[in-house]
Amino acid sequence: MPPLHQGTLPVTPAKGHPSGKVIIALVIGLAIGAFFYFDLGRFLSLAALKDNRDHLLAFTEANYVAAVGLFIVAYVIVTGLSLPGAVILTLAGGFAFGAALGTLFVNLGATTGATLAFLTARYVLRDTVEQKFGKSLRPFQEGFAKNAFSYLLTLRLIPLFPFFVVNLVSGLTRVSAGTYIGATALGIIPGSFVYAYAGRQLGTMNSLKEIASPNVIGAFILLGLLALVPVAYKRFATKPAS
Repeated sequence: MPPLHQGTLPVTPAKGHPSGKVIIALVIGLAIGAFFYFDLGRFLSLAALKDNRDHLLAFTEANYVAAVGLFIVAYVIVTGLSLPGAVILTLAGGFAFGAALGTLFVNLGATTGATLAFLTARYVLRDTVEQKFGKSLRPFQEGFAKNAFSYLLTLRLIPLFPFFVVNLVSGLTRVSAGTYIGATALGIIPGSFVYAYAGRQLGTMNSLKEIASPNVIGAFILLGLLALVPVAYKRFATKPAS
């Protein structure tokens, strides 16, 4: 192969074949459709978690490694397909594995699923979006690329936008996969721990009388403080500098 000389036009990398993108979109669409058609969301509810509490604990104790693997895979699927139920899964993780290990397993599942959603959006949608809106998006792309880690970390720490929206929109930007994964894995730790801790405390209750226990009250206080973070952020971010 002859060497490239100065002035030779660079070779444009081959883009994904359109049929591949269509197949991926169809598979994702069918998976999401099946989730709602078979009403699988009923298994990702607080009522289902409470009704199956004893079975979940018994299975986890008897098959710990399998329980961890199934939990992480379930979290990857829910997050990767942008399905509802991640909050319940996080509560279940804290309930079954404890606050610390639950947070770890949630982080592994959520980060992996978010990365799959990110890469899917990048492969399936980004070329089309750039062809249609490339000029108008260029300033945003450049600004985002310069501060990608900080922007993403803020969006993960402060849930101003839904988790799945950040996953998909990030895939349309020029942020590197490494930066995206790092900011996601780090940024979701506080929120994951709060919900896992709440799930653990709720899981230790044996009667309604225990609702007023210090641990359970502390869990709800943490949830309340987490919900107030976006409000505080908006207030201080819009405050004019003196």
